[in-house]
Amino acid sequence: MNYCDLAPSYIRAIAPYQPGKPISELERELGITGIIKLASNENPLGASPAAMAAMQEAIKTIALYPDGNGFELKDALVKRYGVTHANVTLGNGSNDLLELAARAFLTPGDKVVYSAHAFAVYALATQAVGATGISVPAAPGYGHDLPAMLNAARDNKVKIVFIANPNNPTGTFLGPDELQAFLRGLPPEILVVLDEAYNEYLPEEKRYDSVSWLKEFPNLIISRTFSKAYGLAGLRVGYALAHEQVTDMMNRVRQPFNVNSIAQAAAVAALRDISFVKRTFELNRRGMLQITEGLTRLGLEYIPSFGNFVAFRIGNATAMYRRLLELGLIVRPIANYDMPDWLRVSIGLESENAKFLSALEKCINQQVNGESK
Repeated sequence: MNYCDLAPSYIRAIAPYQPGKPISELERELGITGIIKLASNENPLGASPAAMAAMQEAIKTIALYPDGNGFELKDALVKRYGVTHANVTLGNGSNDLLELAARAFLTPGDKVVYSAHAFAVYALATQAVGATGISVPAAPGYGHDLPAMLNAARDNKVKIVFIANPNNPTGTFLGPDELQAFLRGLPPEILVVLDEAYNEYLPEEKRYDSVSWLKEFPNLIISRTFSKAYGLAGLRVGYALAHEQVTDMMNRVRQPFNVNSIAQAAAVAALRDISFVKRTFELNRRGMLQITEGLTRLGLEYIPSFGNFVAFRIGNATAMYRRLLELGLIVRPIANYDMPDWLRVSIGLESENAKFLSALEKCINQQVNGESK
C-alpha cells in the first residue's frame, strides 16, 4: 500500500520548506572549501560572548529537563517590554510560534490572509491544519498591499492575517501608521500575526513600539526571534507577545519542552547584551551599503531592504545561482516566492560581501561572453 494515502489530502499537498543550502552539503557536492554562506540571513558576527558564556554554564545541567515554562527567559522579556508572563509564549524559533498560532486557532475550512512574496511558512502553517490560504497580490515594489489584504479579510471564514515587517524575502517595510490603520479596520475576531523577525535591523527613524499596541488590539500577536540579530539561529528560540487569552491557547498546543535549556540561557544573556546587537546593526548598515552600491555598479535592480539581506533581479537566476555555488558562494534563489528572476543575498562581513560582489561580477561577465558567442 501507499502509506502517504493515510495522511490527509492537505498534508499530502504540502511542498516542504526549502532552507538555504548548508556549507557542508556544498562541500560534499563540489569538493571545495572556503565556502561563504550568504543564504539564510544569519548573523556574520556569530553569537555574543555573553551568550556563549551562558551556554557553557548551561551545559553543566544538560542531563536535566529544561524549565518547561521558561521562567527566566520570560522574566527577561517581561522586564524588557513591560508585559506580564501571561503575555509571553516561547517557541522553537519564531517558525514554531507561527505554527502554534495556526494550530491553536485554525480548523479545516478556515481561511488565512497573507501577502504574495511573504515568508513561505505562513502558507505551510495554514495548509498543515487544513485551512485555506488567500495570497493577496503585492503592492508595487513587492511589499504588502494592506488595503487589499483588509478587503480580502472581509471573507467571513478568515481567522488569521499574517504580516511580516520587514518582509522576507523582499525586505520591504510598513510604517506604524499603516499598520495601525489596518488593525483598526479589521474585525476584532480576526487575529493578526505581526512577524517582526528582522525588527532589530530597522534604522532608528523607522522603529516603532508595536508592543504598546497590545493594549488597544487584543487580537494582535507579535512574533520575534533570537535567530537573526542575536546570532542564535542554531539554537532555535523565539517568542510571541499577545493578549493573555491568546497566549493561553497557544501554550495549550505548545510542546512542554519546546525550547531547550541551553537556548533559554543563551537567549537571556543575548537579550541583555545590548552592545552586541548595536554592533550587529552597524555592521549590517555598512554591509547593506556595500552590497547595494555593488549591485548598482553592476547595473542590477534590487529591492531596498530593511532587513539583513537584499533581493536582486538577474537574468537566468537559476544558472547564476549554480555558477555562484561553483565559486563557493551560497545565496538564495527565491523562485518559490514567485520571483523566478531574483536571488536573495544575506549581508555578511565586509570581506564576504566583497567576495560575493567579485564572484557575481565574474559570473555576469561569463554569462555575457557566453551569450555573445
